[in-house]
Amino acid sequence: QVQLVESGGGLVQAGGSLRLSCAASGRILSINAMGWYRQAPGKQRELVATIASGSSTQYADSVKGRFTISRDNAKNTVYIQMDSLKPEDTAVYYCKANLRPTVWNGYSDYWGQGTQVTVSS
Repeated sequence: QVQLVESGGGLVQAGGSLRLSCAASGRILSINAMGWYRQAPGKQRELVATIASGSSTQYADSVKGRFTISRDNAKNTVYIQMDSLKPEDTAVYYCKANLRPTVWNGYSDYWGQGTQVTVSS
């Protein structure tokens, strides 16, 4: 009943920019932290950036200064602006939301289906 849908992935040249969006929909009472993760071929999924409900942020060292995470609580949406992209940023990007669907549920993690980002050299 809860869905997270990512959009905005694609192919871009090194040095370019992309903006990913992830909208949560369905039965949602409240959302705690939201974040972006990525998984490159043959590698484990890794944290890219997170943003708390109070808007404090955390970034992986590899993206600091290049990526900016933000959220629109009214739209249950999290964004990530990715600038100065590098070929090593190529991966499937997933969003995650820690949310509570109803008063009868606690907080759980929900994941999107992923969107491909490819950076060519």
